[in-house]
Amino acid sequence: MKATLIVLTVLSLAVRAEDSKPITWTDQYDALLKKHVSTQGVNYAAWHASAADKKQLSAVVAAVGRESLDGKSKNEQLAFYLNAYNAHILDQILKEYPTKGPGGGGLFGRNKFFKRSNLLVAGKKTSFTALENETIRPTFKEPRIHFALNCASASCPSLHTEAFRSDTLDTTLTALTTAFVSTNPKGVKTVGWKKVAISKIFDWYEDDFKAAGGALAYINKYRATKLSKGTKVSFQSYSWKLNAAPKK
Repeated sequence: MKATLIVLTVLSLAVRAEDSKPITWTDQYDALLKKHVSTQGVNYAAWHASAADKKQLSAVVAAVGRESLDGKSKNEQLAFYLNAYNAHILDQILKEYPTKGPGGGGLFGRNKFFKRSNLLVAGKKTSFTALENETIRPTFKEPRIHFALNCASASCPSLHTEAFRSDTLDTTLTALTTAFVSTNPKGVKTVGWKKVAISKIFDWYEDDFKAAGGALAYINKYRATKLSKGTKVSFQSYSWKLNAAPKK
């Protein structure tokens, strides 16, 4: 009887310890994504209408700015940067909302949106362009990041509905890449006999796919139904319209 009571007490203490674990900014960000993001897009209208949720996201990006990467593994760092980029994008869009797209939808506004150094990430001032092209791409040399980073635009791969976690990062990146090139017409669209139109991402970042033999070879790594060698490839036009979920 005493042994049983001891076991129950230990289990109870373990549950209490688990319940008392502090909620991290990643947990807060994850909850916001699950509330406002679906495979159809982001419900910016509802998010913008909630002062509490906007404040929560502001707290998330503030925490991103204070984060230290000292001693973190490569996967922990990459998960952090992916979350940081996407959280900042959402925060900036909600500050501009209602908007037709990043920077208002026009070229001038869009360039300013992505290139101005108004983001604080792990103690450093940066821009979306610099964060992607000067930090994430050269540091990690991981092509799958292109299907995880989200630029808040209609042609961009869908925003992941959960925060990235280091322990599941590899599986998640593979799943996002596979979905984009296998089932999403924004990734690969059949336009005729042995003709496909693929995302402009494969054109803009062609160097990132050279190690795999080019865009077509890279795409085939993640497709159950392979594209044949004779397939003619063109690039889709890129829509910078806001990736908002359709209104119900």
